[in-house]
Amino acid sequence: MDTKYIVIIQCDIAHRRCSGFACTNAFYNKEGLFKDYDPNIRYISFTCGGCCGKGIAAKLEHFSKKLKSKNNISKDEVAIHLSSCMVTDNHHYDRCPHADYIKETITKKGYKNLVEGSYVSKTSTKKREENIYKSY
Repeated sequence: MDTKYIVIIQCDIAHRRCSGFACTNAFYNKEGLFKDYDPNIRYISFTCGGCCGKGIAAKLEHFSKKLKSKNNISKDEVAIHLSSCMVTDNHHYDRCPHADYIKETITKKGYKNLVEGSYVSKTSTKKREENIYKSY
């Protein structure tokens, strides 16, 4: 089934100082992890709800209901990207200590198309290659 909607989930703490511009820009420019998506695909971004990520369950429930009732799109037609600030060591913070719990919650809510990462920073990639930042 084709992907018709992209969700980017951003770290709530990182969102306090990051507008999400790089992730959104990468999506619209179809760069990196977004390069293979249809140019007309829909997009939404929201935060995990804060540590420990438990708030993501309610946000996904609300999104699911609206997605189905307003656009007749199923969960199988959605790709959820955990933002790079959540799943990598980077200039904001290290990898989210709750990432596995958040991934389990997303899967329990019926979303199977889960991607780790959004914007891929060249500087952070270089620092991972130089072992300045951890790789996971």
